[in-house]
Amino acid sequence: MGKQYAQIDSMHREFIERQHIFFTASATAESRLNVSPKGLDALRILDDNTVAYLDLTGSGNETAAHLLADGRLTLMFCAFQDRPQILRLYGHGRTLPRGSAEYAQILQSAFANTEPPGARQIVVLDVDLVQTSCGFGVPLFEYAGERPNLIDWAVGKGEDGLETYRRRKNSRSLDGLPTGLCEDEKAALP
Repeated sequence: MGKQYAQIDSMHREFIERQHIFFTASATAESRLNVSPKGLDALRILDDNTVAYLDLTGSGNETAAHLLADGRLTLMFCAFQDRPQILRLYGHGRTLPRGSAEYAQILQSAFANTEPPGARQIVVLDVDLVQTSCGFGVPLFEYAGERPNLIDWAVGKGEDGLETYRRRKNSRSLDGLPTGLCEDEKAALP
């Protein structure tokens, strides 16, 4: 059944790199728990204890708020094809806003300096535990491809429209926590 590891090994890396989707889970002691699916080839393994994903503008920004307030983050990968397996990465995360030096460095080194339309931040997870489990209860699905909707929506909004949208929809969590996404909001943080 479940096994625990201190770092991402080569077998974990191969498994993660084969998956087309992963899920993020975050919360604070007082907030709602948030679980979000991520795809679009967004995740990169930076080293044996660090991963990063390029986060696109969406309807909310719960993970960023939770990371700012608490830091805990879990990523889960499930095998929907081939041999059953579940892999979770536990640790503490942080967001890197677009335009920051660290964002630019990771965009260059891990994403070939390619920023998709709608990119809003990079989330970095410092992994302190890797756990695998059987995945026997995960159904089999066939991968049919990526949906173009999010990228098409971002292109249609344009940079100015995305900035306005982020200020309206992405600067606070469902529970009113700041996400740190907007510059004026960052200045008001303790």
